[in-house]
Amino acid sequence: MQKLLLTKDTQVYKRHTKEYFRPKTSLSTSESCGFFTSMGEGKKMITKPDGIRKYVWLACLMGLFITGILSLDCNSLNVRLRRVTWQNLQLLSTMSNSFPIECLQERKAFELPQEILSYTQPLQKNIKEAFYEMSKQAFHIFTQDTFQSTWEEKHLRQVQIGLDHQLQYLEQCLEEEEEENEDTREREELLSAGEETLRKPSGAPVLQLGNLDLRRYFNRIDRFLKDKKHSHCAWEIVRVEIRRCFYFFQKLTALLRRR
Repeated sequence: MQKLLLTKDTQVYKRHTKEYFRPKTSLSTSESCGFFTSMGEGKKMITKPDGIRKYVWLACLMGLFITGILSLDCNSLNVRLRRVTWQNLQLLSTMSNSFPIECLQERKAFELPQEILSYTQPLQKNIKEAFYEMSKQAFHIFTQDTFQSTWEEKHLRQVQIGLDHQLQYLEQCLEEEEEENEDTREREELLSAGEETLRKPSGAPVLQLGNLDLRRYFNRIDRFLKDKKHSHCAWEIVRVEIRRCFYFFQKLTALLRRR
């Protein structure tokens, strides 16, 4: 059985019914500044106060610089997301030299949701939310305990780590956008309070339907693996199917630049 191994610098977070891994957060800038200030105040040195303030402010400025690097905006995250998605697509292609001929008769149509296939109309759906749901479900598929495949362990771990990075970038960007739009939503809710019974927020039904379709799609894949007892052919068929799903979402991530 092959599983992703935890390291000392990794924390396990649970979201919904799955676990994924995320690096520990570092000390905040304000805490860093307070830390350096207390150090300067605690030591009795024959140094001019101006010199102490100088080094404290340099430390604080360095902390602000590092925080700016660690907290990337969505545009930077989208660039990284496109890169890691392409890498995951390549990994899924190289995990197996060729599709086994003996597995052709076991192929199954999992019915990828049509909304994903029609990626030429991205404004009618929340691409990032749907992509996050897909990444989460794919991570669940590839972190199962039961593996009966000839895939090399290093390739499997690379896919798991790549999906984890994919989830981190998406989650950070979605949280950033949520914080930015919180005030705007509150104002809109106040303005539309009198019309609450006449209209509903636009986009919500489409988003829920898209995520529900994605969950059903991956449930069909998961059920197929269980029905086939997680056989080698079953995993090869699933690998090709998820690679196909990644291909369409790679097209979608290219459209994130326009949002």
